[in-house]
Amino acid sequence: KVADLRAEALVRLSGYRDKPEARFIPRYLLQMQASQRYAIVVDTQRSRLYVYENDVANGGRPRFVADYYVSQGKLGADKLAEGDKRTPIGVYHVTSSLPREKLADLYGNGAFPINYPNEWDKRQGRNGSGIWLHGTPSDTFSRPPRASDGCVVLTNQDLDVVAKNLQVGLTPVIISRSVEWLSLDDWTRERDELNKAIESWRADWESRDTDRYLKNYSRRFKSADQSYDEFAAQKRQVNAGKDWIKLKINNVSVFRNPGKEEVVVVTFDQDYRSNNLNNQMKKRQYWLREGDQWKIIYEGSA
Repeated sequence: KVADLRAEALVRLSGYRDKPEARFIPRYLLQMQASQRYAIVVDTQRSRLYVYENDVANGGRPRFVADYYVSQGKLGADKLAEGDKRTPIGVYHVTSSLPREKLADLYGNGAFPINYPNEWDKRQGRNGSGIWLHGTPSDTFSRPPRASDGCVVLTNQDLDVVAKNLQVGLTPVIISRSVEWLSLDDWTRERDELNKAIESWRADWESRDTDRYLKNYSRRFKSADQSYDEFAAQKRQVNAGKDWIKLKINNVSVFRNPGKEEVVVVTFDQDYRSNNLNNQMKKRQYWLREGDQWKIIYEGSA
């Protein structure tokens, strides 16, 4: 349809005109693990997908690599429910890679499922499944800005280039309504503030002072099967049997959730040792800003 072609031409043109400035960084990419080579940031309002490289030599500062035109859900963003034809907003990661030969032609040169709904989505009552980054059918070069059932769709040519940078289980895919940009100074300040909160939590756990440790958790905290009160009671009981605790956290990533609530997703490798238990796990936490403090609202294995 002419209207579709016109809509696509307009968003493509504005994408070519308005490249992100090198001195600004998407607010969401606060810290990447060294092993996360690239991050994907999607701006649904502008139908753009940005690729950022993890510049490890430069203190892990994200560096703009390229951007591409994308299509999103027919009814826009902010997915809430199965079949609502909307694209989700949030912090996700690539969970698998599906080659062309295993897919219907609709998905083009390949597909990369993401982990929607994540823990925060579930907490907000959002559901649905099958949200992928994928290509276009073989007889279609690209599609209008709003044309999918909720997936983020690139041309096959662009998908082939982006696919080289995607690492299953690692690459963050952050989908926003409209990207917020930070100066390097503001980005550094936000990142330092969160790293300080994470370090306080680690030191407070190691201290075996349970009251101090629990101050890092929101009263609205929920894990997979525990409320805040159940979690607090269990921690008091466990800590009573500890003579010492040593806690190391490595490979920390910190991604800010796009949206109204101030939420960040923190993932790391946890190495816990004590007089009667040693264990290692990959952990994921959701931190929420309450007043002027960051508090943990969800915690579980990643």
